Amino acid sequence: MDLGFPVITVAIVIVIIYLLSSIKILAEYERGVIFRLGRLLGTAKGPGVILVFAPIDRMVRISLRQEALEVPPQDIITRDNVTLKVNAVIFLRVIEPNKAVVEVSNYVYQTSQFAQTTLRSVLGEQELDELLAHRDKINLRLQSILDTHTSPWGVKVTNVEVKQVDMPESMLRAMAKQAEAEREKRSKIIHAEGEFSAAQRLVDAAHLLSSEPASIQLRYLQTLTEIGVEKNTTVVFPVPIDFYSGLQNLLASAKAPAAPAKG
Repeated sequence: MDLGFPVITVAIVIVIIYLLSSIKILAEYERGVIFRLGRLLGTAKGPGVILVFAPIDRMVRISLRQEALEVPPQDIITRDNVTLKVNAVIFLRVIEPNKAVVEVSNYVYQTSQFAQTTLRSVLGEQELDELLAHRDKINLRLQSILDTHTSPWGVKVTNVEVKQVDMPESMLRAMAKQAEAEREKRSKIIHAEGEFSAAQRLVDAAHLLSSEPASIQLRYLQTLTEIGVEKNTTVVFPVPIDFYSGLQNLLASAKAPAAPAKG
C-alpha cells in the first residue's frame, strides 16, 4: 500500500496551519517587538500583517497610545510642617518600543514607583501656600524629573497633575478663620474708604453752598418739596442757619458789657 500521498497531504496541511498561525495582525497603535532565537531584531514590526515563526520568534506587543497612571495617595510633610495626603495622575506613552521591552521589565510599574518617591521629595520641599498657589510650577517640575528617569526606557511622560490635596480638619478650620478675618479686614477698609469719600463730598458741597447764599434757600425749598410728596401731618418751619449765627452774636454782645461790672 502506497502511503506517500497521505503523508504529503498531512505535511502540506501542517505547513498551512503553521503559516496561518504565524500570521499576526497589529493595530495602528500597536508595535511588535520580535526576539529571534532570543536576540532582539533591529526595529519593531507593525502595524498591519506580520509573520512570527514560532518557536524561533517571540513577539511582545507594545501599545503606543497614551496611558493614564494614577499615583496612590502619599503622606507628605511640607516644609512648614503640615501633614498632607496627596495623590497625582501621570500621562505617559511609549516612544521607542524596543527600549520599553529590553531596558525595563515593567515600565508602568517602574514609572509608578518613581512617581511616588518623586512626589514625596518634591512636595516635601514646598510650603503649604506654595503648594496650593503654584501647582502648575510643581507639575512641570514633577514632569521634568520623571521624564529624565523614563527617557532611557523609551517612555515619554507627557504630563503630571497633582490631583487632590487632603488636609487635616484642624488646618481646614484655621484656613477658614484666616479667610474670614481677611474678608472682615477688607470689609472694614471698604467701609472706611466710603466714609472718607462721603465726608469729602460733604465738605465740597458745603464750600459750594457757602459761595452762593441763595443756593441754601433753594436747598430748603427742595427739601420741603420732598417732604410734601408723602401724605403726612408733619409741619416743617425752615429756619435759616444765619438766624442762629445772628442770635449768637446778639447774646455775645449783651454779655460783653456785663463782664467789666463784675470787676
